[in-house]
Amino acid sequence: MSTRAETADPEERALDLAYDVLQARCPSRPALEHVTGRWGTLIMMALRDGPVRFNELRRRVDGVSEKMLSQGLQALERDGFVAREVQSTMPPKVEYRLTALGTDTANLLKDLVTFLETRMPDVEAAQVRYDEAASA
Repeated sequence: MSTRAETADPEERALDLAYDVLQARCPSRPALEHVTGRWGTLIMMALRDGPVRFNELRRRVDGVSEKMLSQGLQALERDGFVAREVQSTMPPKVEYRLTALGTDTANLLKDLVTFLETRMPDVEAAQVRYDEAASA
């Protein structure tokens, strides 16, 4: 039985081998969305301080619902950014932590978050100009 890579033309095969987030079929797209989506980024930031249990993480990420936190953690765990550890205590204790990949990614996100926080006066001024022009 031949695989798709063996039967595809060279151009199509090259697309399968190269990661390019701008290409619709690139598997990096969902991972990028998991990390940079509203809750993914906030979860990653909250986990930078070390392992935490679910409810503590929910308190740290103000405004996240239990469902969205659970879905975000599952997506980040599947992608290898977050590790879930179940400790055999009574009742069982579950902690979440960043993996090495997650730590590297969270550090990059932290740089972006810090940059945006320091440039918020510029963002807010742009928003005011836009809103004034749109209402004129």
